[in-house]
Amino acid sequence: MEIRYEYSRKRSEFGRPCSFSDLLAEVTVDIPPDPSLADDFIPQDPVDFGVQEGPVMALHEVNTERAQVSVRGVNHVEGGWPKHVDPKNSELTTRYREEVEREEVYTKTVQRLGFVMEHYIKQNNTIDIYEEYFEEEEEEEEEEEHPSAKTINVIRDPNRPRRMATHLSWHPDSNRAVAVAYCSLDFQDSRKDMSFDSYIWDLAKPYTPELTLKPSSPVVTLEYNSKDWYHLLGGCYNGQIVYWDTRKGGLPMEMTPVEFSHRDPVYGACWLPSRTGTECFSGSTDGQVLWWDIRKMSQPSEKLILDITRQDQLKEALGAISLDFAPILPTKFLVGTEQGIIISCNRDAKTPPEKIANIFRSHIGAVYRVTRNPFFPKVFLSVGDWTARIWTEELMDSSSIMETKYHTSYLLDVCWSPVKPAVFFTARSDGILDVWDFLFHQKEPSLSLKVSNDPLLSLCSQDNGRIVACGTKQGAVSLLEISPGLCTIRKNEKTLSSTMFEREARREKVLQDKYRERLLREQERLRARPEEQEDPQELFKQARADFLSSIKAERRRRGLEVPGEVTGMGQFCYRGRDPSKGRGQGQGSCFSG
Repeated sequence: MEIRYEYSRKRSEFGRPCSFSDLLAEVTVDIPPDPSLADDFIPQDPVDFGVQEGPVMALHEVNTERAQVSVRGVNHVEGGWPKHVDPKNSELTTRYREEVEREEVYTKTVQRLGFVMEHYIKQNNTIDIYEEYFEEEEEEEEEEEHPSAKTINVIRDPNRPRRMATHLSWHPDSNRAVAVAYCSLDFQDSRKDMSFDSYIWDLAKPYTPELTLKPSSPVVTLEYNSKDWYHLLGGCYNGQIVYWDTRKGGLPMEMTPVEFSHRDPVYGACWLPSRTGTECFSGSTDGQVLWWDIRKMSQPSEKLILDITRQDQLKEALGAISLDFAPILPTKFLVGTEQGIIISCNRDAKTPPEKIANIFRSHIGAVYRVTRNPFFPKVFLSVGDWTARIWTEELMDSSSIMETKYHTSYLLDVCWSPVKPAVFFTARSDGILDVWDFLFHQKEPSLSLKVSNDPLLSLCSQDNGRIVACGTKQGAVSLLEISPGLCTIRKNEKTLSSTMFEREARREKVLQDKYRERLLREQERLRARPEEQEDPQELFKQARADFLSSIKAERRRRGLEVPGEVTGMGQFCYRGRDPSKGRGQGQGSCFSG
């Protein structure tokens, strides 16, 4: 039996060690080139040669552990408020703060955190780590930027025939999706092949809808619930109110019965900031405002008839074509009517006539949209006929404090910028979107952009004010990204806007007082001399003579031939042929009035 023992050692551990020293370079062998051998070779230019410092291995494998990935959702509530407290409702947040401050744990926690906070405050006062060294230069660069906007996407109605995009609503969770209400508002448009569906579009996948809403009647308006993101409220063309739970699909969860619903299309529907988050109200052109609770939609919980004569008669009511509700004022809301009147209502009033608080006679035609300023709730904006006007609730019986110029096309929708108090957007019937900044220019828009060849019917801006969605008559929704200068608030912009609104309100109040004084003086003059009242016939003759003389003077100013002249009071002479006598007969005619 052979016994063998093997062992291994590194080469550096046995044998004579190598000694290295630092010496200058020297030539050991020098072989000169042989020119006769150059004909046997082909020169190569360039020459690439690679050197690998690491060892060359034939096979190298690494086994790693597989990462386990799971999708999880986090329900983040602003400020860490409980689910039953709406952070946008000041009354609920104040009540919750008072309850927490009365607890003993709150006092101990504040005392414990006070020492830590005091240390960091002293440290920050010593060295300001957030100091901006080039702040002035950055502001100068922002001022040089010109207003601009670009179309980043267009969402189209997937059905034919095309329907109108009547209302838009952004998803409260970072505006990741937009709900679009599709409906045809043309008179007696009863095409059988027209779809009733509305859609929710995900901005990450804009080519196919995320969810298809299937109501029993076309939806005119859609609104997300800011407290419960999965609830979506809709007002139908047949007057019904319907709501969806997007977690359970596109079929309605419940809808109001026809006999207790509106009689006309529902043009406005808003959620109320209640403790449960289930209350809402709606307005329609039938002259009613109805309050609902989605837990029990068999009948409305409250009703208001929009009768400005305060007789509570439905036949005298004005049709509501737009609604606005601001959570900052939980008991007040605005109603825009078909008759051009804006009604400010107060739900907490004792009787229905007292709920109609103020009336603003605003536009010639229908008030397509009325909306409050997000920074100054007493200031609101309306759009109708050819202008957009700004009002204040501090002046009841006066006209608007500010207004845009008269356009050649109708204005169909408007919305405030959620980040800049003096910026708003208007949509026109010729497909143009106007961006107004009253701190920059009051007579012309800061930016006008041709969005579509079709009329723009609806507008809605994201919470950050960066992207504006425009819905057209053919069902296309254009997403526009505006420049940072139009969606970034400056330091003193809110103060300047407040000063501007107050100045215009004072100016309007002064004009209103002067007008009343003039009316009082005129009435006193008529009472003092009742016997010297002028004859109506004489007034009519004088007005007619003044009218004819103004026409004559205008034609002379333009260098045109005067066809007639005033020969006396009530007599008008026409020089030329009398058409009743045929060609070439007659030299003139006179008519006495």
